Amino acid sequence: MSWQLKQQLKKIVAAEQGTVVFAPGSRQPMALIYPNTYHVGMSNLGFHIIYEQINNRGDTACERLFLPDKKTLAEYIRTNTPLMSLENQTPLYEFPLIAFAVSFEMDYFNLLAILKTGKVPVLATDRAAGDPLVIIGGPCATFNPEPLADFVDVCIVGEGEEVIQDFLNSYYDSRRRGLSREELLLGLARIEGLYVPRFYQPVYDSAGIIAGYKRHVKVPAQVKRRFVKDLGQFPGQTVIVTSDTEFKDMYLIEVARGCGRHCRFCMAGYCFRNPRVRSLAQIAEGVKKAKLLQAKVGLMGAAISDYPEIDKLCQMILEQGVTMSVASLRADSLTPALVEALAASGHKTVTLAPEAGSERMRRVINKQISDEHLYQAVAAAAKAGIPHVRLYIMIGLPGETEQDIEAIVEMAHNLKKYMGALGSRGLLTLSINPFIPKPFTPFQWLPMAPVAAVTGKLKYIQRALKSLKGVEVLIEQPREAYIQSVLARGDRRLGPVLDSAVAAGGVKGWKQALRMHAVDEDFYLYRYRDPGEVLPWHNLNMGFNSDYLLAEYQQSQAEKNTPPCTAGCKRCGICRS
Repeated sequence: MSWQLKQQLKKIVAAEQGTVVFAPGSRQPMALIYPNTYHVGMSNLGFHIIYEQINNRGDTACERLFLPDKKTLAEYIRTNTPLMSLENQTPLYEFPLIAFAVSFEMDYFNLLAILKTGKVPVLATDRAAGDPLVIIGGPCATFNPEPLADFVDVCIVGEGEEVIQDFLNSYYDSRRRGLSREELLLGLARIEGLYVPRFYQPVYDSAGIIAGYKRHVKVPAQVKRRFVKDLGQFPGQTVIVTSDTEFKDMYLIEVARGCGRHCRFCMAGYCFRNPRVRSLAQIAEGVKKAKLLQAKVGLMGAAISDYPEIDKLCQMILEQGVTMSVASLRADSLTPALVEALAASGHKTVTLAPEAGSERMRRVINKQISDEHLYQAVAAAAKAGIPHVRLYIMIGLPGETEQDIEAIVEMAHNLKKYMGALGSRGLLTLSINPFIPKPFTPFQWLPMAPVAAVTGKLKYIQRALKSLKGVEVLIEQPREAYIQSVLARGDRRLGPVLDSAVAAGGVKGWKQALRMHAVDEDFYLYRYRDPGEVLPWHNLNMGFNSDYLLAEYQQSQAEKNTPPCTAGCKRCGICRS
């Protein structure tokens, strides 16, 4: 056991505010892991929320772990030290419960690396009665946990605040009754929102397509997503304050959850529907805490500018003498008061997400933003003294043409010219990423655009805008996007591939692992799925059926608009559940 590593962990805890450390043995221990660095994990508000919910129980001590940086990981390996928790420097394998918050597909590699470094049996089938239960939650566990099914015992489907209590109650009850591991898992599998993969085994046809699932007789046909109907029961704010995050010296406050905009590419918009907002009074309590901590307020939600009382909220924050930042903005709901509050808080950039250059393409994806909305937002920012503009763009969208790519270039030219006419000498940044079809969206059946075509389009946009002064183009290299795409819609045959890739060095071992297991990447990337096909995420239920998604796909082909969610709306069926 490395003394140096223990001291390093203690130093991190000493620099935090709000950390809860229970003496070993005083409560039942549980490990909560973000499968990325401390810097990234502590920037995730959902991670804070679950940490607090577990510790508030009175019977469980939650201890955090993260992926060490390269130098620290090398020290763990050199000294043969198992990965340890922050709070009590407890080796990972000693925890009876290990829970991962999984937000991004590329963290699947880190999840396996953490289990290996923590001396925990990686395969669920290799874990005996005395071994930990491994749980995953978060967006990836909700929309398609199948690539990780070989490695996890339980998946939390949906939002975790309430179901984590049901999980722990059942777990402790099973332990008191002396139930076997199999009996304990069967009990968990009957709780709404808990998916136990071992009780659902895929059956493949001769073409390698899933023909169905062989299900244990005592578990439900589908696992229904859990969601919190009353956000007011849970604060949704920063729990541990640390300067080592993406949002340095910022106190995060969730103002809303879910989105009813119906953007057809957005998994979160479907898997975390319906939209819910917090009361202004509850948010005000968080602002007061931020002021006490002398921290900036970070407002979190799918679309902050959609918050019904956004102007009052901005006024209240500024009146408290606190500055603010936001997670996301909508060009069509941006108010002068919000922009002025951001300017008063020192913002120099306004970030907008038109997603596409042409209004035609925005109709396809149901992004209800016009060019006029963009101009109005840029004008409001310039008037408030915010000089820079950042745009999020996707390429490779369904039905995309050369004219749509040209429209991205034209949009950049026009907006930059407009900024100049307003007297702004700010930078226009285009952040461009390849589109990835995701489960539980109207595009879930579609192939990804060929990598050569996407690469060519990216290079064209870069060349076309290279000489335009005051414009920068930031692109995500397609390689990782295509790995994400495979994992997003993959099945259990990817488990051995992930395991071998991690053994070969992680992401860099991906291609080699595919060859080793004779897995055809193109099968996942470029194949159109028939609407009647059994998809890997068939065992999960988000509250609507595939007929609804198929109707939305047909709407996209017709370039027809689907209006946002409204009170009493019955279109998708979620509000009836």
